[in-house]
This record gives sequence, structure tokens and C-alpha cells, in this order.
Amino acid sequence: MTDQPSSGEPYQPPPGPGGPASPPPPPGGGSYRGPASPPPPPGGGSYPPPPPSSGGYAPPPPGPAIRALPPESYTPWVTRVLAFLIDNIPAGVLVGIGVLIQALTTQQSCVSDINQYSVNQYCVSQPSGIGMLLYWLTVLLALAYLVWNYGYRQGTTGSSIGKSVMKFKVVSEVTGQPIGFGMSVVRQLAHFVDQVICYIGYLFPLWDAKRQTLADKIMTTVCLPIEQA
Repeated sequence: MTDQPSSGEPYQPPPGPGGPASPPPPPGGGSYRGPASPPPPPGGGSYPPPPPSSGGYAPPPPGPAIRALPPESYTPWVTRVLAFLIDNIPAGVLVGIGVLIQALTTQQSCVSDINQYSVNQYCVSQPSGIGMLLYWLTVLLALAYLVWNYGYRQGTTGSSIGKSVMKFKVVSEVTGQPIGFGMSVVRQLAHFVDQVICYIGYLFPLWDAKRQTLADKIMTTVCLPIEQA
């Protein structure tokens, strides 16, 4: 007589000779698989990478490069010369005031040479201390004005006072934006290259396709009318 399970417990088959019983096969007669994975893409390719999350960093697009404008789109040479003159009038006035003060405060000292045949007098003029002080003060004020005008104002807005009057800007050829205070000061210093070759560098805009001076080529800057900058 075989043992029968008690009425309160479900029947469990005895373990096989190799160990505990294996899990039952899935319905439908198929074999057991792990967690479902997506099917391969058609054509044997690979899936594209997932888009970056909202918290990831995406590099900004490059600025508009100014490299293919026709020559007439750049600021003419005569306009640039007029802007240069306007920019330097205040500095010239300040230095001129200093020279005038120095001349008006000049002191004259005379020395007499007396002998038995004649009396000779020699006079020498020299600036007074207050005259020299006021002269150097006006020079410093003129220098401060030039740094502000060509460095800060032109570097941040693209236009110095003269360029604002003549309605054009200095911008980067790569970004199309003003070049900033430091680079604007460096650009003014780069004009030394224009001067060292007998000032011919300042004449380059007369025949250059982008109407650039040598300093513009060094700094990769161009001059454009304000409505196009």
C-alpha cells in the first residue's frame, strides 16, 4: 500500500536522482529565456546612441564667421581715416593745453658778462615746476582717454567715438562680435607694424579684399558698417 499525501497539503513530486526538481517549462512548449531583449535592428546595423540627458552639457554652436563678404561690404579707407582723426582730437587738445601752460609759465634767467670793452648778457628760458607738472598731467589724461576710447569703449561695443560718428565697428572675423578690452588694446599696439614699414600698413585697405590693415590681419579683425555688424 502506497503512502498518500494528507488532504491539507498539495502534492509535490519527489526529487529526481540528479537533485531538486527544475522549474516547469513555460506554456506553449518553448524553452526558458532570460529577460526579454530588444530585437536587432533591420539591416544588421546598430542602434543610434541615446540623446543626451537634459542635465548634460552641449557645446554652443560657433558664431557667424565673416569670411565671404564682397569688398564693398567693408568700411572704406576714407571713412576709417576720418574716424581716426575724430578719435585723436580730444587727446591732441589735452596735450596742446599742457604745452600752452608750459609755455606761459616758462621762467627766464639771465647772466651778464662784463669786461672792459663790452657788457654781454645771456638769457636762458626753462619751464617752471608748476608748468612741467601740469604738462605731464595733461599727457596722462590724454593717455587715459585713449585707453578708455580704444580699449574699453571699442573693445566692448565695437566702436570708438570716431567709429560711432562714422557708423562702423571693429569686430572679430571669426565670431562677428567685439573683441574685448584686452584684445582691443593689443590691436592698437599692433598698429606699430603698420608704422614700422613707413606707415604703408595703414594704406592696405585701399587694395585689400577685406580692407584690412596689417594690424587687422594680425588680430583677425574687420571693420563693418554698424547696420551689418
